[in-house]
Amino acid sequence: MTGLPRPSLTYRTEDGLRLGALLWRFGPGWRMISSAMLGGGVGRREWVLNAQVAAGYARMDPVEHMDALGPGGPGVGMMTAAVVERYAAAEDGGAEAVATVGLGVPTWAAAPEGVPDPGLPAAPESARETAPESGAESARETVGAGDAGVLETGGRAPRPGTINILVAVPVAFSDPALVNAVMTVTEAKTQALLEAGFPCTGTASDAVCVAVREDGPAEAFGGPRSVWGARIARAVHRAVLDGARDWRTRREHSPLL
Repeated sequence: MTGLPRPSLTYRTEDGLRLGALLWRFGPGWRMISSAMLGGGVGRREWVLNAQVAAGYARMDPVEHMDALGPGGPGVGMMTAAVVERYAAAEDGGAEAVATVGLGVPTWAAAPEGVPDPGLPAAPESARETAPESGAESARETVGAGDAGVLETGGRAPRPGTINILVAVPVAFSDPALVNAVMTVTEAKTQALLEAGFPCTGTASDAVCVAVREDGPAEAFGGPRSVWGARIARAVHRAVLDGARDWRTRREHSPLL
């Protein structure tokens, strides 16, 4: 297997809610770079989990939580308040991307200190760079303002990401190229959000994972004008654009999504 495996979708009950989880079983022979708390960094990984968690997630053991939901062994565990079965996928020249998109709390990366992130409905398609205005928070896909929730004990609870992106390519990458690929994914994500009419750079806790083959000649570059970086950018752009538009449609028909 040299490409992105087909994910399995399972459900569990937590906090009285039926929550989904996507699992990709890559097997041996893959290296991954990820921002996820479980399996983050760079190294050999054999699976990727994208698990939905309840809005208001306040557990202080997210690594153990994701590990318990995984199949065991080295893997990556991401979490999100988005509905994972609504994932969007795209492919370009062998680069494959999957995105789960929830935009209840869109953010600008460079926001004023101390100003909470507002939850707002999607802006019109023509919107590009206007600042977001306050509005009603999403009940299902919002996890609270800022990067973490505050527990009664005063501790900070990690906040699950609401735009999670998984990319797989059938070639090897050098470590610098992997880092560059993460930059490319992020740039393509932001481009797609702006084109979809969401004036934001993402959400405050988005997660990304890029999977590459372990063996073979290593690509030296992962930027958007390199061969594989360009393919990654186009695949991510398509997946996030489709996911953002789907989220908007569902939000318009059911404001409490």
